[in-house]
Amino acid sequence: MLFALLLAVNQPDLVDGEVKRLATDMKFTEGPAADGKGNVFFTDIPNNRIMKWDGKELSVFRENSGGANGLKFDKAGNLYACEGGGRRVVKIAPDGSVSALAERFEGKRLNSPNDLCFDAKGGIYFTDPRYGKRDDLELDKEAVYYIPPGGGALLRVADDLTRPNGIHADGERLYVADAGAKKTWVYGMNPDGTLKDKKLFAESGSDGLKVDEKGNVYLTSGGVRIYDREGKHLGTIQVPEGPSNLAFDGKTLYITARTSLYRVPMKVAGN
Repeated sequence: MLFALLLAVNQPDLVDGEVKRLATDMKFTEGPAADGKGNVFFTDIPNNRIMKWDGKELSVFRENSGGANGLKFDKAGNLYACEGGGRRVVKIAPDGSVSALAERFEGKRLNSPNDLCFDAKGGIYFTDPRYGKRDDLELDKEAVYYIPPGGGALLRVADDLTRPNGIHADGERLYVADAGAKKTWVYGMNPDGTLKDKKLFAESGSDGLKVDEKGNVYLTSGGVRIYDREGKHLGTIQVPEGPSNLAFDGKTLYITARTSLYRVPMKVAGN
């Protein structure tokens, strides 16, 4: 009753129903991604697995996932994963074959790729922080990188953040959550993938980050906090467990939160 009351008081008008838990009993869920066919994939990081929810049942999609964290599908059905443990970004083809897209920058191993997104040209932005032990770090920064469309030299596009985490591209804007500094920033994007015009978006960090079709920004900090395009806080979706990341599948919002996967119907779609 208390949770229902809090939800009714705090949730914005964008929400169209109740938060429902779909699956639980995992160790730490992250990185949800919808394939457009009714399936949602997400990671259970301590168990080193990528999980699959088909709308009715939960199954293991990939064992020994390299400590996979953030996930994203392209239109061809390839699944992209930030392997925090493997210290690389990979593409998993529909036939299950895995290819590495980024492992090193200037000859040094990446820290622990965390989350990723695509730009309109098919380039990939990803964050590379480090949580936990730091004695094996080779790079001097926890930064944001860009993989050009079709491959090519890896670009470091932002290196003035404390611990970049959630990331999402929306039109000409790139949002990056700095979990270490407890702030979220917005950048403009140049044609070559480099960034410009860094501005503070919200005085809140985040683990995951997504944007809906109206340009509203969703941060996972003390619930799912929703901001309009100008950074005004519209309200918070309360979740029984602390949310880590989220993904839209049409007008359904999926939320990974500690041991579970949740779903909430929305009045807006997202990407």
